[in-house]
Amino acid sequence: MNDTPEKPTAAKKAPAKRTTTKAPVKKTAAKQAPAAKATTKAVAKKTTAKAAAEKAPVKKAPARKPESRTALVRRARRINRELAELYPYAHPELDFTNSFELLVATVLSAQTTDMRVNQTTPRLFAVAPTPEDMAALPPEELEELIRPTGFFRAKTKSLLGLSAALRDRFGGEVPGRLEDLVTLPGVGRKTANVVLGNAFGVPGITVDTHFGRLARRFGWTTQEDADKVEADVAAIFPKSEWTMLSHRVVFHGRRVCHSRKPACGACPIAPLCPSYGEGETDPEKARKLLKYELGGQPGQRLKPPADYPGQPAPPMAPPAAAS
Repeated sequence: MNDTPEKPTAAKKAPAKRTTTKAPVKKTAAKQAPAAKATTKAVAKKTTAKAAAEKAPVKKAPARKPESRTALVRRARRINRELAELYPYAHPELDFTNSFELLVATVLSAQTTDMRVNQTTPRLFAVAPTPEDMAALPPEELEELIRPTGFFRAKTKSLLGLSAALRDRFGGEVPGRLEDLVTLPGVGRKTANVVLGNAFGVPGITVDTHFGRLARRFGWTTQEDADKVEADVAAIFPKSEWTMLSHRVVFHGRRVCHSRKPACGACPIAPLCPSYGEGETDPEKARKLLKYELGGQPGQRLKPPADYPGQPAPPMAPPAAAS
């Protein structure tokens, strides 16, 4: 038996440690993961916020609180009082001395200015001062007399028809009732109300182009039809105010609240107007838009009332002599 210890063989030696590159790779990846994750979250958050912003409704200015009927009536009547202070001299802007002249002038005023009518009627009434005289005129002569007012053929037909009707049905007198007036050729509610209010003292609302425009701008009505506008406005104001209200509103429409470019910046009732801002708001520029007596220009009547603060309209220039 051999007591000498055996020497360990190579097979029994401890295996050497193997080097690898996987650990550093894993470590690097582990360090980069949080950063990448944070970036992904930031992008997702930004994208979500953008999508939410696109879906969110755009905030608008708060809408004006609806006006109650009581508030509307109070504001409308205050506008009327303000206009009364602004135009204490408001009047019908057609020259006339009797109901027949006013009726004829009102019919002629369609599609033209009152100034043009006032420049035309002196010659007309010098030739035909009564319904009987006008009904007897040859159409060609009447056409020539009223030619400056435009649409003279249609107006001639109306004047001859209404003159004959006054002669034959009303004894040569203009009737003082709306039901009778509107039966005359060329006479509607607007013309009838002008005649009733200014020749007979019967209250009436005259809805012409200016009145209808301002009634809508003031929020008194939303209607376009003249009869419906008249009904809406009549329900707001006492009957005793109807005729003068018509004059004041028409005055304001011709001088300040124009159709295309109202002079908002020079309008004394701007704080009461829901349509403020539709026109020129700069005070200096707005003042240059004022017309007639407010703008230092002649008025519409050749013979205005004594209290009218402006200049009378000039008479029509005589026709040029033939060469």
